[in-house]
Formats: sequence, structure tokens, C-alpha cells
Amino acid sequence: MRFSGLRVLREGLTGNRGWAPHWRDPEPKSEYDVVIIGGGGHGLSTAYYLAKNHGITNVAVLEKGYIGGGNVGRNTTIVRANYFLPGNSEFYSHSLKLWEGMEEDLNYNVMHSQRGLINLFHSDGQRDAFVRRGNSMIAQGDDAVLLDREGVRKHLPYLDFDNVRFPIYGGLLHPRGGSARHDAVAWGYGRGADQRGVDLLQNCEVTGIDIENGKVRGVQTSRGPIRAKKVAIVVAGRSGQVAAMAGMRLPIESHVLQAFVTEGLKPVIDHVVSFGMGHFYISQSDKGGLVFGGDIDFYASYAQRGNLPMKEHVMEAGMTLMPMIGKAKVLRSWGGIMDMTPDGSPIIDKTDTEGLFIDCGWCYGGFKAVPGSGWALAHLMATGESHETARGFRLDRYRTGRGIIDEEGTGSQHNLH
Repeated sequence: MRFSGLRVLREGLTGNRGWAPHWRDPEPKSEYDVVIIGGGGHGLSTAYYLAKNHGITNVAVLEKGYIGGGNVGRNTTIVRANYFLPGNSEFYSHSLKLWEGMEEDLNYNVMHSQRGLINLFHSDGQRDAFVRRGNSMIAQGDDAVLLDREGVRKHLPYLDFDNVRFPIYGGLLHPRGGSARHDAVAWGYGRGADQRGVDLLQNCEVTGIDIENGKVRGVQTSRGPIRAKKVAIVVAGRSGQVAAMAGMRLPIESHVLQAFVTEGLKPVIDHVVSFGMGHFYISQSDKGGLVFGGDIDFYASYAQRGNLPMKEHVMEAGMTLMPMIGKAKVLRSWGGIMDMTPDGSPIIDKTDTEGLFIDCGWCYGGFKAVPGSGWALAHLMATGESHETARGFRLDRYRTGRGIIDEEGTGSQHNLH
């Protein structure tokens, strides 16, 4: 089934009775070539690119709950490629290019909106840092425009420019940045993988990983054992728990990151706006809700909910930046479990167990990395070699100290990235 404007019109005129399920609901087979643990954005995109790019279709994606019920549906939907350091910059640049062709590739509307992202700065030192970042982005082949105070005012006239503590000096505009519909991304990749023969197994919890003589043999699940030649752990904030089933201790901490959405409002915020000094970021969804977030909750947790002090902090930062939103009613909040690494950058690598792969440690960057991560992990699993955009994401950098990617210069502190 292909989507098209004509198909949507015809279904609308005939009561929408002709739509079929997006994917099958198969029973698990006893054996697959590849098993991917985790049915979020990264796991689904990996399965899709294994099938599309490498012709590997005897693949199962195992999801403990339902497709798209984890972090891929628990974020603030921001897509960007404004990273500074080699190792990160080329990866996110590649991922953004995949975003730009995603809807045509998947034949699915993920509502990717390149509305532009503006990072504000509030001092001469911050301005100099953003000049360096912008130049690095341009050198990488991406886009960046330095805005002075009046340049920001033309785009964002509703900000408090004369706040005593954080006066706005200017901003760095990333025109190709923006947002997308997070659920649709999961659905699109799930549908695309299913159409190429991948089995999406929901309500299939992995309870053990079978290893024999240093080689992975398969997994134990709530729906029975499944043998596999290769297994990938792609479970975001649960990475430490699942890796422990294989006898691994990962260099990550899991923290909760809260997000919020208001009632639907008339269009007022055209861009994604990032207020780094208050650690606040905001955009407006297609339904009119203001979607915003801030810092992680600063204590390790696996709970998909947050605490009241951080809610207060985020609301205060929002009011500091744009007092006009003060009367908007917050409808709900939610939490995603962030797998934070010591250097704030991810891991896509083989493990010491033959046939076992790991994709984790995305910190704040997980949603925007969905296509790039899947592309790189699929390449690694199919060829045995790291994709050129992800060669810096080695697991052993934390053991050797070589190749650390400290994007924010905050050192080896998980909760500061």
C-alpha cells in the first residue's frame, strides 16, 4: 500500500474503509539472521537499512511493549546538525541529509519541518563560542548564520531582550534545523522494515542473551527462545540492564529528561528556540501546542516520569526568556530515559562477544540521530566495519582514553552532558 494525495482523497470520500494495518503481527520464528532488541527509532531504522541497503531481511525487532512506546515518542522532536567537534559533526550532518529525504524514501509523512533553529547567546564569550561553532558547521557542509541582537529581534520579537541577568546579544541560526512528528518516524520506519520482510515482534520482552564460547547464539524472550547469528542491543536508557544479561557493564548512567506541552494556541513561535543559559528549548507543534523542555533531573532513574523541582526550573526558564507564554496552560508532561555517557557522545560498536553489537549513549541527541544511527549500525552489522560517519563512536575509547569526544567541554560527568 502506497500513500498518495489521491489515495487520501479517495479514502476520505469512502469512509476511510480501505486502509490496511501498517505492519504485520507475526509469530516469532525459531531463528533469524539478525535480532534487534528494541523497537524504538534506532532499532527500527537499523532493521530498515539492513533490509534496504544490505539485503538482509531475515530480521526480527523485539519490543517489550509496543512500537514507538519508548524514547522515540518521549522527546521534544528537534532535528538539527549544529555539532562542533569532529566525530559528532560529520555524523549529525549525514543524519540530517537522511532526514531531508526520509519522507520520499519511506513514502510516509513524518511532518519534518525545517523551520530553523536559533541558539541564543548572552555574552561576548558566548558569541565567540558560537562563531567558532558556526564556522565548524559551515566547514562540515552545513548551514549557519550569525545573528546580532536586531537580527534575532526580526525573527523572535517576543523575547525579553533586556533581561537583567541574561540580556540577548544575538543568536546562531541553523536554517535547516527544525522538528518532526516523533510517532510518525517510528511508524514510518516500522512500516518500511515490515514491507521488506522484517518481523516486528511487540510484547516480546528479552529476558536473557545466550552466549556460548564467546559467541552470541540468540536470546531468551517472554515469547520463547529465538536463535540468531547476530544480536544488537538498541534500547536507549535500558542499555545497562540489557547489556548486563550479556555480562557487560557499560559506561553509562540513565537519567530522566522531562518534556512538556501546552494547550493548542494560534501560530506564534515559527522556529525552534534554544536558551542555553537557562537550558530551555521550545517549538510549536502542528497542533498548536508549545513543546518545551530543559535539564535532566540530575539523579539516576529508570522512571518515565519527572520531579516537581525540575518542572519549576523549566517553567522559570521559559518565563525568563518569553514572558508572553505565562498564561498558556500546560496539558501534560512526560519523561524519557536518557542513557548518558561520560563524554556526551554515543556508542555504535561491536562488543567483545562475537556477533553482539551495541548502540547506546545518545544523551540528548537520540531523536535527531534516528536515521544516521540506523544507517551506521546496519552498515557495521552487515560489513563488520564502522561506517565512516560513526568511526569515533567506539566503545573502547572509555577504556583507553583515546578518541574521547567532549562536545561541551564538561569532562567525564554523565549528568552534565
